[in-house]
Amino acid sequence: MSAVEEKTVAAAAPAPGVEPTVEPTAAAAAPAAEATKEETPKVEASKEEAPKAEAAKEETTKEEAPKTEAAKEEAKEETKKDEAKEETKEVAPKKPETALSKLTARLPEILKKAEHTEMWGIELKDIETSIPAKIVLQKFLRAKGGDVDVAAKQLEDALKWRKELKPTELVERTFDADTFEGLGYATVHKNAAGQETVITWNIYGAVKSFKKTFGDVDEFVRWRTALMELGVQKLRIDAATEPISDDPSVADPYKMVQVHDYLSVSFLRMDPHVKAASKQTIDAFATAYPELLEHKYFVNVPTIMGWMYAAMKLFLAPATLKKFHPMSSGTTLAAELPQIKSSLPKEYGGEGPSVKEGEAIKLVKKEPEPAKKEESKEESKEEAKEEAKKEDVKEEPKKEEIKEDVKEEETKKEETKTEESKKEEAKTEESKKEEPTKDAAE
Repeated sequence: MSAVEEKTVAAAAPAPGVEPTVEPTAAAAAPAAEATKEETPKVEASKEEAPKAEAAKEETTKEEAPKTEAAKEEAKEETKKDEAKEETKEVAPKKPETALSKLTARLPEILKKAEHTEMWGIELKDIETSIPAKIVLQKFLRAKGGDVDVAAKQLEDALKWRKELKPTELVERTFDADTFEGLGYATVHKNAAGQETVITWNIYGAVKSFKKTFGDVDEFVRWRTALMELGVQKLRIDAATEPISDDPSVADPYKMVQVHDYLSVSFLRMDPHVKAASKQTIDAFATAYPELLEHKYFVNVPTIMGWMYAAMKLFLAPATLKKFHPMSSGTTLAAELPQIKSSLPKEYGGEGPSVKEGEAIKLVKKEPEPAKKEESKEESKEEAKEEAKKEDVKEEPKKEEIKEDVKEEETKKEETKTEESKKEEAKTEESKKEEPTKDAAE
């Protein structure tokens, strides 16, 4: 390159750090046109790719559509199932109705009529959550063969009876020792497996006076109820964790044994007081304590009284009769209850302590009534004396008046007598004077 060309090139080149102000020439625009040409195929390519993208979207939509429809169908099915469940809850009961469920449904009405909610120390108003309350209802149903109407009536009557008599309070009450001492006990016996048997003992041979023990029928029933209630407490129904079976053929573990001992009791005549007390007790217990008796043993009954058991067969149901066992000797009881022989009282053929060591109803010695009557008589006498004194005080003025009148009369009489005496004396004096004159004249 010549020097002139170099100068020209140097003059044309921009100074360092200065932006060129000259518009680009045609030669400079050529690359831009080339770039535009290169972009045009890209746009064309985009146009070609667009249908492909749309097609891909359509494919994706087509693939997802069945899934969405399936999801909707599943949701519908779930909704239908939920609705069906709700309809089932509203229309169909969860469990078929039983005698127990029917009696349970009627319980609020029964409790309202009776105005009492307790049975054997168990609150019946807690029936929905209480196993012991269910057992109470089951026993009333068993006693009436599952007849809900009859069982409901008996339950109502039993509740009314308990409201009036208050058996749970009677257990804690004290009774007269002279009237009931030695007549009743409650004991608990375990077999080898640890199962318990509750026994209540009625020792009628210990009665000192039939009139005193049975004469007040209401008091005897109260004492007898207290003993029965004590036995029921020992069954511990209130602590039950499982209901008894609705099938009456399945054993019920909440039952007791009763022993009636007639040693030294005369059967030749039935005391009217005993008859009245026995009838009232039997009637009350049949209503208030159903299905609580497993067996009843009559021990030390004279053999000549076998007719009594024969008579029972005429009016007792076979199921009830099976529970009654008359025995001429008390010691044979152990043979009937061999599973608890080791703890049975020795008086009844067992190896355990005397029945008198069993639990009894609380007793207390009362003051003899005659002493109270004497005190009353003394008090009456004192009162009579006081009244007499008051009357005397009232009469004194009258007596004084009478005395004054008497004195006046006596004074008058005395004065009359004095005057008459004076007259007599005067006459006498005159007579004496005349006599000497006569003598002188003679």
